[in-house]
Amino acid sequence: MRHKSSQEPPIDLPVGFYAWLLDCAPAPGCATCGAEWRSLTAAKEADVWQAARHATKIRDHASGSH
Repeated sequence: MRHKSSQEPPIDLPVGFYAWLLDCAPAPGCATCGAEWRSLTAAKEADVWQAARHATKIRDHASGSH
């Protein structure tokens, strides 16, 4: 008798998905954008979803506060 695994198989994301997810540009000279950029860079290899949160903050801040 085989046991069923409760873990679902991994999902294959489209090529370039992470590049699109992390695409952002910090505003030049902005301390807030710079801090988020450094956090994004540090999180990129370890936790892409945390990096995505930083990228979202950069996009929101750069488009709304500048």
